[in-house]
Amino acid sequence: METKQAQVEATMRLAPVIPVVIIDDVKAAVPMARALVAGGTPAIEVTLRTPAALDAIRAIAQEVEGATVGVGTVLNAAHLAAAREAGARFAVSPGVSPGLLDAADDSDLPLLPGAATASEVMTLIERGYRFLKCFPAVPVGGLKLIGAWASPLPQVKFCPTGGISLSTASDFLALPNVLCVGGSWLTPADKLKAGDWAAIELLAREAASLNG
Repeated sequence: METKQAQVEATMRLAPVIPVVIIDDVKAAVPMARALVAGGTPAIEVTLRTPAALDAIRAIAQEVEGATVGVGTVLNAAHLAAAREAGARFAVSPGVSPGLLDAADDSDLPLLPGAATASEVMTLIERGYRFLKCFPAVPVGGLKLIGAWASPLPQVKFCPTGGISLSTASDFLALPNVLCVGGSWLTPADKLKAGDWAAIELLAREAASLNG
């Protein structure tokens, strides 16, 4: 577990923002990932929300130098196994369940599990997790909630995701218990569909320059 936690921490520290990507067309995966890497956001979460997701992860893992590709929306053991086989370097879940945590214990794929309450955070601490995703960050309380956790739960660092934008990301990054944020604004659907990789690289550069 400690090795996997170190891997998660290293991934979270690669850039201030982890792009959260929904890919409909696998042909967009490689040029998109190259644009994100060129812009300074090399940790890329490809969500399991489309049929193209696993093929996209596989293509990025094989073809994009400098990318640390992960899988998002992981819900169960089958998702973890499929993502590992596709070449994912880390996994992200929107929440947790006993079955998912048991599967993660048995997998060598590092997991960044989601939490939305102090009780969930405490449960994950008991399971050996020190690096968590807070999801959906803004709807469940945003800055005030995560900031309030810093004093009673100082051993945990977060990647807030959900409802965060370029204009609000720095406020989250300024919190003492936030290492990075997750953001879908770096890869908007219209830019992906148009193949506007220069625009995506620019969005990545803006994100990479953020600080708290």
